[in-house]
Amino acid sequence: MAAAMDENTLLLEEISQLVLNQMPKAEYSSLFNDFIESEFFLIDGDSLLITCVCEKSLKRGQSLHLVYLVESYLVDLINKGGKFALVFFQDAEHAYFSFPEFLSLRTALILHLQKNTTIEVHTKFTGCLSVEWLMFLRDCYPYFLIVADEGLNDLQTHIFNILIVQSWSMRVNIVLFSGQTSDILRLYGYFMPSWNGKPMYFWEVRETVSLLKKIWPGGSDIQRVLCVTSCALCLGMYHNFLIKREKADGQQVKSNCLALKEVEDLCRMHCLTVVFLLYLPLSQRARSRFITSHWSKDTQIFFKMKRWCDYFILRNINNFESWDLNLIHISDITDEPLLKNIAFYYENEKGLNLNMGSDIMKDYEYLWDTVSKLVRKFKVGNPFPLRKTTCCFLRKDSSSIKESSTAKMLNLGFIPMSSHMVDDFAGDILKDLPFLKSDDPVVTSLVKQKEFDELVHWHSHKPLAEDYGRMKGHFDETSRDPRALKSLQKYYRFQHFYGSSLDSVSSKLIVTQDIKPQKSNKCNSKKTHETKAEIISRENKKRLLAKEEEKEEQKWMILSPSIKEEIKENLNSGIKKLEDFLKSCKTNSVKVQAEVEGLAACLTAWKEHCRGADKTTKDLGIAVQMMKRIHSLIDKYSELLQDTDWRFIIKCLRYLRFDDLATSLCLKQDIVDNTKMKKHKYSVGVGAARFQLQYMGHFLIREERKDPDPRVQDFIPDTWQRELLDVVDNHESAVIVAPTSSGKTYASYYCMEKVLRESDEGVVVYVAPTKALVNQVAAAVQYRYTKNLPSGQTLCGVFTREYRHNVLSCQVLITVPACLQILLLAPHCQSWVKRIRYVIFDEVHCLGGEIGAEIWEHLLVMIRCPFLALSATISNPEHLTEWLQSVKQYWKQKDNVIAKSMTSRKTADGRASFPKDHFQVKQSYKVRLVLYGERYNDLEKYLCSVENDDVCFKHFHPCASLTISHIETYGFPSDLALSPRESIQLYDTMLEVWDSWPQAEELCPENFIHFKDKVVIKKSDARKYEESLKAELTHWIKNGHKKKAKMVLSTLSPNLGRSPENLLDKFPALVEKLRKMEKLPALFFIFNIHDVENYALSVQTFLEEKQKGKRPPKADKEAFDMAGKLQKVKKSMEKQKTLDKKSQKKPRVLDQSLIKEAEYECLLKSLEKNLEIPQDCTYADRKAMDMESLQMVFDRVKYERKGKELVALAARGIGCHHSAMSAKEKQLVEILFRKGFIRVVTATGTLALGINMPCKSVVFVQNSVYLDALNYRQMSGRAGRRGQDLLGNVYFFGIPLPKVQKLIKSKVPELRGQFPLSVTLILRLMLLASKADDPEDGQAKALSVLQYSLLSFKKPKAVETLKLYFLFSLQFLVKQGYLDREGNPMGFAGLVSHLHYHEPSNLVFVSFFVRGLFHRLCQPTNKGSRHFSQDVMEKLVLVLANIFGRHYIPSRFYAANRKFYQSKVFLEDLPEDFNQALHEYNTQVTEDFASFLLIVSRLADRKQECQLPLSKIQFTGEKCEDCQLASHLMNCKEGRVAISPFVSLSGNFDDALLQPGTPSHVLLHTIGINHNQAPILWPKRYDSQGRRMPLNAYALDFYKHGSLMGLVQDNRTHEGAAYQMLKDFVLTIKTISVSLRELCEKEDDNVVLAFEQLSNTYLKKFNEV
Repeated sequence: MAAAMDENTLLLEEISQLVLNQMPKAEYSSLFNDFIESEFFLIDGDSLLITCVCEKSLKRGQSLHLVYLVESYLVDLINKGGKFALVFFQDAEHAYFSFPEFLSLRTALILHLQKNTTIEVHTKFTGCLSVEWLMFLRDCYPYFLIVADEGLNDLQTHIFNILIVQSWSMRVNIVLFSGQTSDILRLYGYFMPSWNGKPMYFWEVRETVSLLKKIWPGGSDIQRVLCVTSCALCLGMYHNFLIKREKADGQQVKSNCLALKEVEDLCRMHCLTVVFLLYLPLSQRARSRFITSHWSKDTQIFFKMKRWCDYFILRNINNFESWDLNLIHISDITDEPLLKNIAFYYENEKGLNLNMGSDIMKDYEYLWDTVSKLVRKFKVGNPFPLRKTTCCFLRKDSSSIKESSTAKMLNLGFIPMSSHMVDDFAGDILKDLPFLKSDDPVVTSLVKQKEFDELVHWHSHKPLAEDYGRMKGHFDETSRDPRALKSLQKYYRFQHFYGSSLDSVSSKLIVTQDIKPQKSNKCNSKKTHETKAEIISRENKKRLLAKEEEKEEQKWMILSPSIKEEIKENLNSGIKKLEDFLKSCKTNSVKVQAEVEGLAACLTAWKEHCRGADKTTKDLGIAVQMMKRIHSLIDKYSELLQDTDWRFIIKCLRYLRFDDLATSLCLKQDIVDNTKMKKHKYSVGVGAARFQLQYMGHFLIREERKDPDPRVQDFIPDTWQRELLDVVDNHESAVIVAPTSSGKTYASYYCMEKVLRESDEGVVVYVAPTKALVNQVAAAVQYRYTKNLPSGQTLCGVFTREYRHNVLSCQVLITVPACLQILLLAPHCQSWVKRIRYVIFDEVHCLGGEIGAEIWEHLLVMIRCPFLALSATISNPEHLTEWLQSVKQYWKQKDNVIAKSMTSRKTADGRASFPKDHFQVKQSYKVRLVLYGERYNDLEKYLCSVENDDVCFKHFHPCASLTISHIETYGFPSDLALSPRESIQLYDTMLEVWDSWPQAEELCPENFIHFKDKVVIKKSDARKYEESLKAELTHWIKNGHKKKAKMVLSTLSPNLGRSPENLLDKFPALVEKLRKMEKLPALFFIFNIHDVENYALSVQTFLEEKQKGKRPPKADKEAFDMAGKLQKVKKSMEKQKTLDKKSQKKPRVLDQSLIKEAEYECLLKSLEKNLEIPQDCTYADRKAMDMESLQMVFDRVKYERKGKELVALAARGIGCHHSAMSAKEKQLVEILFRKGFIRVVTATGTLALGINMPCKSVVFVQNSVYLDALNYRQMSGRAGRRGQDLLGNVYFFGIPLPKVQKLIKSKVPELRGQFPLSVTLILRLMLLASKADDPEDGQAKALSVLQYSLLSFKKPKAVETLKLYFLFSLQFLVKQGYLDREGNPMGFAGLVSHLHYHEPSNLVFVSFFVRGLFHRLCQPTNKGSRHFSQDVMEKLVLVLANIFGRHYIPSRFYAANRKFYQSKVFLEDLPEDFNQALHEYNTQVTEDFASFLLIVSRLADRKQECQLPLSKIQFTGEKCEDCQLASHLMNCKEGRVAISPFVSLSGNFDDALLQPGTPSHVLLHTIGINHNQAPILWPKRYDSQGRRMPLNAYALDFYKHGSLMGLVQDNRTHEGAAYQMLKDFVLTIKTISVSLRELCEKEDDNVVLAFEQLSNTYLKKFNEV
């Protein structure tokens, strides 16, 4: 028995360690990336309960406050789009037996959620190891489970640990409750990806309930029922307890328990408490005074019994089913603070003789009379007097009543400000807010901020250089240094090469044209005859075309015999040569000749094939090629076909037994066909329509326009693309939503070219979401266009956080959103901004992303010029377009006002000169929405499984992802497209399921109206057939044939084999299988950086092992010997060269040199041949690139961190691509993949955002939180290269079937606005408004950001919230000394704005700086020295890491005793003086924010505040005026203004707002302000259970040991992620260093020198890795 116990303990400990080891690896990320529309997840109900119970604002015994916390959390998830269910395991109850008060709360909470909300709550599972639970997980496949990592006791912690590990085993990811934070759109938490008792029963409950039903036959509510039954049961239990105790002890002992009469007193007070709950509204209860005294020890037994009784009654609530029981207020069954309040009154204030009021007294008497009827063993006393004993139930304390501390928050009012910005944006709400008088101490103290003495030589008012001027310059174009010029040439040469890999178009020389539209139009209208020059030009072109036609005809005559022979020998090879010729040929008559001869060759091949094959073995590929030729001839060249050609086509159709088509064609062409019916042996065996759909669906001709557009030279644009060109020509704006690879980007290049041709002044800005995409677009622009520009100007510029290149001197600027925002907000950059003619936003759906989304909003709002917003994945483009149209209307009004103002000034000033930039190029303010939904290539999906240890692929029909309920509710998803063969499969399945289907004949492919007698079925016809089938299936569901429809969907679902257990082991086999099936090149999407590299390396290892197995046994020895000989010959050659120099070069000696060289060459070739990788041991296509280009790409990564590894992988045709790689490393993979050299690439989502890497196949290898509806569409869209593949393939490897179904059927999430403001942004806007070169323009831009956020579009409440936050921010900035009362910048406002990437860290840093803390810290080693000790540097890094390097570690890992080798891992606290300064800063900001909340609390909706957020149950009503006792107990009229009335029930006052990390649910939610929006930096952070969450010391640890691998090993950070975090930290130090140098006039200031030393040292260490 003991051994078994030890084994169990050991197992539990191992499970605990397993969970603990994974915690530091947990990724802290958004749980609602963009998958919220599709993903379903679970919440462990007990984890939620424990998390809320541990909330510090909650007092035990307050059930309504607890339910409010739970509902607040759940409604927050729902508002963020979460789809979830709660699970309460039955066995989990055992963990509460030591805490009986939680048992009743748990049961009541479950009942409340089940009865009063629509939340799905599961209570049927005994435990997480039960078969039912495992089946449930398999059926619903939740993406993750939210669970706590620690319980109230060890038992509960073990239960949570087992649940975590079991979930991992079922491939369900885990999210911890610990450390969760929330903002307006997202919930953030620790994401831990997956790896691979009989209920107690109390017999008296039933009897008591039965009796109560007789007493109250009409039913009642849960509060009354629970009150009387619980009191009756408890009194009975207590009576029995006293009798047993008396018998056992022989005498009545009253040392540690109450007498029965005293228990009756407690029960009477409890009844009165419940009556108060019934009668008093929440607004009155929220003013209850809070008694701090604890219950006396004697009461503990009673309360324990009472809690067990409550639990038993609620647990057996089903016994009330036949009775009318109202459960609406089950959330409000206990209020222990109120019970204490009543007890305190009767013990200490009874002499006041306060009445209860008639209604309350009557109901109380009714309850107590019922209790007395239910207690039958003895007689209980009368209801009055309520206290019959004098026992004190509460301990005596010096101060028993909690007082509110309102003194801390006096002077409630705003500091008066006189600013146009304030008046224009928030002027309408100012009248409702209080303002301080001019003589108030807060206002009078706002003198020029007192700065530290040593700051006198600092120019805090000196304007800092703009951000764009302080970035690292990529190249110095003005330098005459030969090395710099060589480097510049090398850069441009590579960019041209990089660009050539992106585009097949030729480079253009752009010449500026003087556009004078009106004059040119008149000239064109007058012009009626061609000039002589034009006639000569036309004739010359005609002669050239004739000559070209003759050449091509001769070329075909030469090639024709060999192609025919090739088709005969090898159909695929011959057809490829034929199609290559057709692509290169420009003459239609020659193309017709080639197509006809190709058709003849195919017919010959078909006849020969059919003669030697039976019906079951026919290769229909030959027939497909015949029909392809027929399609091409009829669709493209019908006007050039002669009668003989038509007859031959008819003959071919007859051979295939498409007799209906042949007859139809005869009638159309008026041809008499005397061809005899051909034998059945040449038949394809199916009808013509079915054949075209099933076997040549991806070859079906797409609807394409044939009329060229003079604006486009390279191709003939579609109708929707012409609309884009019209948009640009009309200077309009557009939101463009079209699938990946559909050609929407072409509008961007047309726009660039147009602006480049118009003038040398106009600028186009291209905004890309990632640096990788910036580099790609820059290369494409530099390759596409060249232009001779005036000195000092360039065509293309680049601006990212890491470097800049020709930012203000270019005409096409490629940048990321944050950097364009810097330019738009720069006060002295407005003249350049006015030169912008167009802004192109690529991947504009990032507007709804997690990081930096609000910046996209700011840009779209601030730009005055037209824009193009491109995306493949927006589900609500109409809403986005409507919002952007409202923004453009704003600018139309502003431009008119500014134009009038300038005109009046010009008139007043006479001939005043204004810059030409003031008058922008005429633009339209219209915003068009251009939608195009058709993919050029079909996509087919496949599921991967393992059968007989081999990887197998099974086709997955898109309809198999649907359910009947989904089609009923949402219909077919708009982007759920079927390939033609999938349409046929759907039809066949419908016919199979319902053999008497009425519409079967009509929808038969041969009879379908759009296919009837069509020789050429086009893609659009197939799409109509698909829509008809979908409509018919929907019709089945709506008209009573759901079972048949369900059977159709079920039949379409494939029977899967075993899912691969270890993906890494089977990955090389997957790649090899795709190679054999000719499905490469392929992109393999894996969402973990570490796995991206490992999977690529596993394929490399597989190929190396394969090569080893093929090499002869002695090959390695021969290679070694040859290498040795080669070395000797090389030495001999070098020796011979030395001798030759000394000698006179006699002929014989010369012969010796030649012999040695020949020997060397021979040995070298032999060695290369020996070491050459066999073709089947590499995926590289060596013919794709020449060696010189390949070596150039390899040389660029020679000194990169992963350079050698990438070159070795590339040699095998493999690459990997993720965000932690450098730009050069990523470019290597991108270029080689596009060129076709690399054919296998493993990648994270970095490739999802616009990177041009089309492929034949896309494989999803790993399930992840990031594999959502949006990323699925972005990534799968890469499959199918336009111009190369007519069909794209998507494979799911290791992705569970339910997840695949969700991805395919779910819609892309809607774009929703972010909270657009921050304190630093408002400071930057005020800087722009007050310091802009053009004040009117600066103020208009600043107001546009404030007034036109997507969040507040059509939402007046959100507008009010933003105005309030704006006012708070201004007050904060004024008090901190960054703005004066007129809104002008002062103090170190520039330094704060330059560190805008890091709020509130920037504000804290500047506050430290102003206090002189850095001057005290940065003391040199010796007086007058410019060098600082290691100790000073480490302390400085410690301070900066605490401010800027804030990455938390889960609290449970912090508590564990861990051994570390190089790193300290947990960051130490700030030095004492910095810590004290931070405390003072936080205290001041917290007080200001609390005062602000008190001021704006008057705008709250008090009625809505008294309503539970999820169930919407109201606790409103009239105040009970006639109850003196209630008025006395609830007399706290002050101190509870700005907090939720639910939170007030636990005795909380407004001073709770001053506590660190006050949760948002404490605040009044109808104000819309979140406590997280206060610019506070808490030095310590605690999770919901009060455990400290330490900061990761990665920045300081790296500074000390300089080892990236040390961070991987000890700090549990992935190498790539650590590299990125360090890079960000280095950039921050550099920014601070440069800013401080600019602000300081003293050359040898210690702080400046210290930061420069730190910047250089840290950068050196960083570069070494």
